[in-house]
Amino acid sequence: HIKIRGKPAPSSEAPLMCCAPHSTYFDIITCFIGEGLASGVSRKENASIPLIGVLVQSTQPVLVDREDPNSRRNTIEEIKKRAQSEGAWPQVIIFPEGTCTNRSCLINFKPGAFFPGMPVQPVAIKYPNKLDTFTWTWQGPGGLKILWYTLCQFHNRLEVEFLPVYYPSEEEKSNARLYGANVRAKIAAVLNIPTTDHTFDDCMLMVAAGKSDMPMDAGLVEFQKLREKLGLKLEDMRELLKTYANIAEKQDGVIGIDDFAKHLNLPVTESLKELFSLYDRDGSGRIDFREYIIGLSVVSQPANSEETLQMAFKMFDTEGNGKISEESLTTILRNAFNMERMDITDLFKSVDTNGDGFITYDEFEVFSKVHPEYAGLFKTYQDLKQQEELAVVEEELEDLEEDSSNLEVLGTTGNGKKDD
Repeated sequence: HIKIRGKPAPSSEAPLMCCAPHSTYFDIITCFIGEGLASGVSRKENASIPLIGVLVQSTQPVLVDREDPNSRRNTIEEIKKRAQSEGAWPQVIIFPEGTCTNRSCLINFKPGAFFPGMPVQPVAIKYPNKLDTFTWTWQGPGGLKILWYTLCQFHNRLEVEFLPVYYPSEEEKSNARLYGANVRAKIAAVLNIPTTDHTFDDCMLMVAAGKSDMPMDAGLVEFQKLREKLGLKLEDMRELLKTYANIAEKQDGVIGIDDFAKHLNLPVTESLKELFSLYDRDGSGRIDFREYIIGLSVVSQPANSEETLQMAFKMFDTEGNGKISEESLTTILRNAFNMERMDITDLFKSVDTNGDGFITYDEFEVFSKVHPEYAGLFKTYQDLKQQEELAVVEEELEDLEEDSSNLEVLGTTGNGKKDD
């Protein structure tokens, strides 16, 4: 049973129709209840689904190939062409979330539908059934099972509400993300559900986390925010996730202080706790993937500069011959971080890649780039050395002041005796 609220706008008035939330392939039904048969934007794989694929192809869809690096640009150009055709093409129906969710909230809208700067008609979709057999997300039944479960129900309900056509302002025409966010807010208000800053890329990271034997929600990092603030790409996040998975506990997907220490081959000392706290932004005693990314970007990588590495190398190079011996490294790490000899030997071997018994600057630099977490410890050690040097200078100054004071006292006493 399909219940329709509102009035569908013709393509001449609203060339684009934005539907949300997107939770199942049954959402394609909305293509058939508007003003004429609307064309969909769908991933290429959907055209191959039994029965559903035939319906997809009948709508003259814009197919998206996520494996093609040029697909995004081609899709946007095709949507622009159809949206600006003045009714020559059927209305284009878009699910701007870009992936299926469980309808509990609206994730970020992809900007593709809003780049043309044309009016859109927001559409809210509901499945008010007692038993949910429709939702098709990253976890749960597959497409065929969902179809079978749904067909086994005596009664299925779908509600589609056509909202008034949304006409973008000049600012929204020049800012597709702002335009999408405002349309999303309209749909969320009608459905009375919240919005979230998670995106399709977060879903991709969730899948990657699951493949690393971690809880899938470990990959939820609000990717869009981190990309805007830190300049990271999805490929960068995936590589960082691999490193994170090697450090974190598989069961809960977070890094504890012991995991952190084990990764760095260091004992749990005050210096390590201080570094750990810089990553642990919420003070929970655990580092999640989002905190790990921010920590690397804000704490370790800025400290991992050429100047810092050169200064750290010089401090470890106690003999000043351009290379670090195991004995020099042992002396410093035992005094500074209370490391065991065996742990230092293992660390030395992992840095000394050619096995000649010495660490060159090139080996030191390569290791530091691969393990940026050490940069914070290098900085801590430098600060300790500077504090020690400052303490020595202050002690020498105090000795000089004391000697000067004694001389003054002796001079006064001598004059007194002379006057007598």
